[in-house]
Amino acid sequence: MKDLLLSLDLGTQSVRALLYDLRGHLVGRAQQVFTDYQRPEPGWMTHDADGFWQAAAACCRRLWAEGHEANRVAGVAVTTQRGSLVPVDAQGRALSPAVIWLDQRRATQLPPLAPWWRAAFRLAGVRGTMDALQRDAEVNWWAQHEPALLARTHRFLLLSGFLHLRLTGEFADSIGSQVAYLPFDYRRHAWARSWDWHWQALALRPDQVPTLHPVGAPIGTVTAAAAQATGLPAGTPVLAGAADKACEVLGAGALAPEVGAISYGTTATINLTLPRYVEPEPFVPAYPAAVAGHFSAEVQITRGFWLVSWFKEQFGHPEREAAQTLGVAPEALFDELIADVPPGSLGLTLLPTWGPGIRTPGPEARGAVVGFTEQHTRAHLYRAILEGLAYGLRAGRERLERRAGVTLNQLRASGGGAQSNAALQLTADVFRLPVARPHTHETSGLGAAMDAAVGLGLHPDMPTAVAEMTRVTRWFEPQPQAADTYERLYREVYRPLYGRLKPTFLRLREITGR
Repeated sequence: MKDLLLSLDLGTQSVRALLYDLRGHLVGRAQQVFTDYQRPEPGWMTHDADGFWQAAAACCRRLWAEGHEANRVAGVAVTTQRGSLVPVDAQGRALSPAVIWLDQRRATQLPPLAPWWRAAFRLAGVRGTMDALQRDAEVNWWAQHEPALLARTHRFLLLSGFLHLRLTGEFADSIGSQVAYLPFDYRRHAWARSWDWHWQALALRPDQVPTLHPVGAPIGTVTAAAAQATGLPAGTPVLAGAADKACEVLGAGALAPEVGAISYGTTATINLTLPRYVEPEPFVPAYPAAVAGHFSAEVQITRGFWLVSWFKEQFGHPEREAAQTLGVAPEALFDELIADVPPGSLGLTLLPTWGPGIRTPGPEARGAVVGFTEQHTRAHLYRAILEGLAYGLRAGRERLERRAGVTLNQLRASGGGAQSNAALQLTADVFRLPVARPHTHETSGLGAAMDAAVGLGLHPDMPTAVAEMTRVTRWFEPQPQAADTYERLYREVYRPLYGRLKPTFLRLREITGR
């Protein structure tokens, strides 16, 4: 019986091989955590590309060693971290380590844009945005610092494309995975036309990008070499999935435009799935959704639940030690830590702009915590982190509703942070909306499995797959008194905070050079 779907979910912190049945139950899971990222220079972050593949293959083999049957796998779908790029030669060999999306190197010598494009961007008020895009693009850094590597590159592949290459032998990727500094036309879901400004702004040729396939379409089949590496039967279909955030949204069941999707992951996001192209702000694209022909309008907080990891490392020693003794995750004890902290954290307010942005926040962005008094403890700081993330995502919600002309009536939460009852309750209070926790925390893998299920015809369409494979296990309803407190703090304190601190951030950058 071919009744199982395999998702290869390559995130920033780990890779997982996940087996789902057609009801969306997670029936098998193997994980390998990454502790071997390289940082050859301050701010750089790379990883051996084949190391990612070998870890994914090892997770597959672990599933079969645990008694799961590889012969029951009907198809495979890949979902990965976004924006991490690796150049490969014509034989598919990686020419350098994969540059990870958190890498902060920047190009300083930028490809020239035609005068009419420069004038158009200046008139639109986005010249700074275009300059930032060119500086951030990995291909432009390689063009400036390693031009020989650029010339030898046969294809530039996202990690999704690299896994597809290792699985099928094809230089191919999913439209749903194209979130990167590449010449992709987000409105048309295709590579940019030859005359488009992308080809001038980015230092690569049209023959250096992979073939793209719609979400759910066949990428290829598992080769003999991939079968030996993974234990999958040769010939197993590989279907086009989507990027991890897009798959999270789908796996959480947020298919209708009125259902917002909150992701409390390393990057925290709020997304709307839409049948039409809507930019969350001018010249910031809507990304491909994990549903063919649909768009995901997104606002993100780059350092998201990384802030929780930061708190755990810097201030969570008692919980970490207690968690080892009790055999539980430290995060499970943080909810107890803040049980007696009132909504609003006695005025302690966190601005979660730890990572610089392009427009909102700008490249000068820094984080901030204001309102300290002698009454505040680390428990207040932890709750202020959760509240600051919820405030930031609420601001994103308002922007998305305004741009898309929709009104949200509920939220679906996913990501590691969605396992916290405290985080979801205060999110419901800050948003004044009911928040649903899906039946599995592995929503990105589930979304990829749903793409495979529809692509294989095991479910006739995506609404059916959502109905059959997603469920809600708990609703968090807004509490009126807490919601009233958060309304005033959000409107009167949080919303003006960035504008008031921006001159200070600019001065800090000028003085420190960072």
